[in-house]
Amino acid sequence: MTTETDPRLPIDLSRLTDWMAQAMPGVEGPLTARQFAGGQSNPTYRIEGPSGSWVLRRKPGGTLLPKAHMIEREYRVMAALAGTQVPVPAMRAWCADPSVIGAVFYIMDFVPGRVVFQPDLPGLTPAGRRAVHEDAIDRLAALHRLDPAGLGLADFGRPAGYLPRQVALWSAQYRASETVALPAMDRLIEVLPDAVATVPDETALVHGDYRLDNLVLHPDLPAVTAVLDWELATLGHPLADLAYFLMTWVFPGGLRYGLAETDLETLGIPSMTTLAERYATATGRERLPDLDLLLAFSIFRMAAILQGVHARGLAGNAADSTATAMGADVPRLAAIAERHARRAGG
Repeated sequence: MTTETDPRLPIDLSRLTDWMAQAMPGVEGPLTARQFAGGQSNPTYRIEGPSGSWVLRRKPGGTLLPKAHMIEREYRVMAALAGTQVPVPAMRAWCADPSVIGAVFYIMDFVPGRVVFQPDLPGLTPAGRRAVHEDAIDRLAALHRLDPAGLGLADFGRPAGYLPRQVALWSAQYRASETVALPAMDRLIEVLPDAVATVPDETALVHGDYRLDNLVLHPDLPAVTAVLDWELATLGHPLADLAYFLMTWVFPGGLRYGLAETDLETLGIPSMTTLAERYATATGRERLPDLDLLLAFSIFRMAAILQGVHARGLAGNAADSTATAMGADVPRLAAIAERHARRAGG
């Protein structure tokens, strides 16, 4: 779904047309721009003209948190994944000159299909729901089986210590955007460093924000045709990606489209355990460790991300007007994360 472009982030279509015509021979004007609704981190637009349809993704305006909105890395990793079992849009051009539209940006192909936020997949049959979630897990497993060095991504992150570094990063990001005191977040920031240090280390190429609404589904079939939003991709612990995808299963109804109170069997949605076992089989694992600690970390991380969105909304720099409302989810997420940390003994 697209809307009119945010007037706080105007795009000079004349300058964009001239730049695209040089960077992408064959592009012709006039071009139009419509903004995709729902994106919070980096404003994203559908660009259309007589010669085609593309997606433009740019950094937001205003003062940005350190190491946030790294669309340079996003462009690089999607370009590297072309032709693998992890489907991504074709990357077309990178613009490092912020004077063209007011920020650095890149252009990729538009992939037709459906982006669905609700994991209960309304409108699909039980078989279709099962197929979508299984394909999502299979694509994630395919990503984690890839050899980063073979893709030219050996230097895309540090090879060890991902979980402790991530806890430190998101603790700092949360503190930088903190607006009210949340004791649960304070306690998580205190206990998670030692807790995640007990998880056996692994390294793979990880997406960092792997969830249903970052996937494009085929227009007609229950299958994934593109994985989007690679801003947080790096070399890291693959089970962090898995837990991040599965945390929807432990959220109550009304929180981030949670499935915890849903009749999964009737809807045809695989259980969290079933999907975790499918992932383990696809990645050659005999077993998975207790997911409670990884769920605690993943939910804490989402709370920190949403706090940053909330703070940008208060400052007037968010991608859409719903940003300030996201602060209401942060205390609930922190409470759930703390509950799983306690179950894990953290």
